Amino acid sequence: MTRLLRSLQPAIAVAKGGWVRAGITVLILALLVRQVDAGAALQAMLRTDTRALGVVALLVLLDRAVMIWRWVLLLRSSGTTIATGTAARIFLISSFVGSFLPAGVGGDAARAFALGQRTAQRGAAVASVAVDRILGVVAIALMGGIGVAVYARSHPDPQVQLVATSSAAVVCVASGAAVWADRWMRWLPASSHHWWPIRLSLRLADSIAAYRDRPQTLAAVFALSVLVQMLRIVQAYGLGLGLGIDVPFTYYLVFMPVGLLMLLLPISVSGFGLPQVFMVWLLRPQGVPDELSLALSTLIVLSGLFGNLPGAWLYLRRERRTSDEGQGEQSQGGQGTSGKDARDH
Repeated sequence: MTRLLRSLQPAIAVAKGGWVRAGITVLILALLVRQVDAGAALQAMLRTDTRALGVVALLVLLDRAVMIWRWVLLLRSSGTTIATGTAARIFLISSFVGSFLPAGVGGDAARAFALGQRTAQRGAAVASVAVDRILGVVAIALMGGIGVAVYARSHPDPQVQLVATSSAAVVCVASGAAVWADRWMRWLPASSHHWWPIRLSLRLADSIAAYRDRPQTLAAVFALSVLVQMLRIVQAYGLGLGLGIDVPFTYYLVFMPVGLLMLLLPISVSGFGLPQVFMVWLLRPQGVPDELSLALSTLIVLSGLFGNLPGAWLYLRRERRTSDEGQGEQSQGGQGTSGKDARDH
């Protein structure tokens, strides 16, 4: 576990230098607060039904367990030798560290780096995380498509349909390109294959392509990814009920996938900023006051941070133990030196 913590130090160092992302997040939030009564949003959050918060907290912990299990399935199918408990600790601690890194990709990068250090199989580590993320994003797109199809039957809204449909289309095309990158990247001139970015990208693409020969694993992981996204939509619906927002569940199937896609963009800190803007905008057609929309979107982001608390506990617990062991070694070394000095005299 000590090696895991050491392997995450570069990621932590990157987090300390994220001034650009912090600036973007502050700017977006400042513009949002100018248009929305932040005080009213805060009051709405404080009045949220505690029963709803309790149920959502349990659902958040459940979706973390499902996410860990789907990653373990990918690792096992690739032959990566690592205990389930160790994989869970890497996932949880990396998710916590990712809270301070670019939203969406920060935790993934920390997880891939930590696993690569732990197993010495860096290509397989990055590929497992990449495939996990690709299937998760495709599941979001699928939920968005289903949501648009279901909701449009009784509530046609061309603007919302355009945003949801175009987002799903972009996601599917990009995901397909990533899965088949080993094929189309080799269309590049052979002379460019020696350039290190292309060479490393090809290695990663080959590692990802290996999963195409494991359809059963991909099907199982994709099913779990759909379950995770459904859990998150139910969490948002529960928070909406706790805030007193009267919006049908079918509409959550429309706007939540768009919000989740915004959470994946690596331009904010901990998911604050851009996702909230989109959620506020997408809830306006439903007549939801902006203050309640801001409260809901903020609670959704905070619920994600709540899911990272187990990783924070594991990280701080191990850091304390490592510090205590270091102090013990220093103490023993000092006693040994004193004893030697006494003998010399």
